[in-house]
Amino acid sequence: MTSKLPHHTTEGAPTAPPLLLGSSVGTSTALWDAVAPELSTNHRVIRWDLPGHGKSPADLIGPGATVADLAALVIALADSLGIDRFAYAGVSLGGAVGLHLAVHHPERVESIAVVCSSAHFGGSARWEERAALVRSEGLATLAEGAPERWFTRGFTVPRLVDDHRNTDPDAYAACCDALAAYDIRESLPTITAPTLVVAGREDPATPPAHAREIADAVPGASLTELAGASHLAPAERPEAVIAVLRTHLTGTAASGMAVRRAVLGDAHVDRAQGDTTAFTARFQDFISRYAWGEIWTDPTLAHRERSMITMTALVAHGHYDELAMHVRAARRNGLTPEEIGAVLLQTAVYCGVPAANSAFAVAQRVLSEE
Repeated sequence: MTSKLPHHTTEGAPTAPPLLLGSSVGTSTALWDAVAPELSTNHRVIRWDLPGHGKSPADLIGPGATVADLAALVIALADSLGIDRFAYAGVSLGGAVGLHLAVHHPERVESIAVVCSSAHFGGSARWEERAALVRSEGLATLAEGAPERWFTRGFTVPRLVDDHRNTDPDAYAACCDALAAYDIRESLPTITAPTLVVAGREDPATPPAHAREIADAVPGASLTELAGASHLAPAERPEAVIAVLRTHLTGTAASGMAVRRAVLGDAHVDRAQGDTTAFTARFQDFISRYAWGEIWTDPTLAHRERSMITMTALVAHGHYDELAMHVRAARRNGLTPEEIGAVLLQTAVYCGVPAANSAFAVAQRVLSEE
C-alpha cells in the first residue's frame, strides 16, 4: 500500500463539526451530491472516494484488501486534515467502513450512520466470483446491470452508472476482496458511538433484515426504513436521507425542545403547543429546531448570557410582548432583578430612552408577579 490518500472534497465551514461521507463500491463522491450541500450548513462535510473510484488512486489497495485497510485510509485522511474526532456516514461498503471505525477506533468516532449496508455481505463466494470476473473481463457487464441492483424500477442516475463503468477494475476487485472477508457481527455490541441505521425497503443488495440485525445488536442504535428506496438511498431519496441524518447528527428536535422547556417553562411551551394548528405547526417545529435546537443549545454562551443578549435585542426592536416572556426566562436562567435592570439601563444608551422606558415598565410588571 502506498502512503497516498484517497481523493476527497470538502464543503462547509472549516470550524464546523467534521462529517465524513463514504460511498458504495462502484460509485464516487457523486453519490452524495444531493445530500452533502444540505448537511454542510451545520457540518464540515468531507466526502472521500474508494480506491480506484472517482478520482482516488487505484493503488491505495491491492488484492486481498480488507475493510480495515479502507478504514486506515479514512484515519489517514482525517489526520491529514487535522481532524481528531468526526461523525461518519457511509453507504454499503462505505457503511461497513463506518462500523469498523466504530469498533476499532472508538476514540475517533463521534457518531455513525450506516446506510443501506450490512455487518456482513452474504459470505465470501459471491464476492470472490465477482472479483475474478472483474479482473478477467472488466466492469462493462456489471455496469450495464447497475440500475437494477441500485435503484427501484424506472429510476437511475446516469452519472453514477458512468462512475461504475469508469472505476479501475483492479481496485474494484480489491474492494470485492474486502467485502468477501468482512463480517463484524460479533463486535457490534461493543460499539459505543451513537448509531443510526438506514435501510431502503426495496434494497436487494442489503435488505432491511440486514439493517435490523445491526440495529438490534448495537446498543441504543436507531433504525429507519425508507419506502421507495433501493440500495443507493442518498441518490434516490435524498430528502428523506437528509432528514434522518440531520436529526441523528444534531439531535436538534429533542434537545431543542428540552432547552425550550428549561428556559421558558413547561407552562409556556405546553400552551404554545396546545395552540398549534396545521397552519402554525411548521413554524413551531422551526423554532424548536433552529432557535432552541441550534442556537440555545450551543455551549459557547451560558443561558444567562443568552438571556441578556435576547432582552437587549427585543428592546431594540420594540418586541415588548416577547420581552415579558424573556424577562421570566432570564429569572429562570439565574439573573437577579438587579441584573435585569442593569441590562435594560444599558439599552437606554444603545437603543434609546423611550425604548428602555417601555422595557422597564414591562419588566416591572413581570417582576411584580413573582
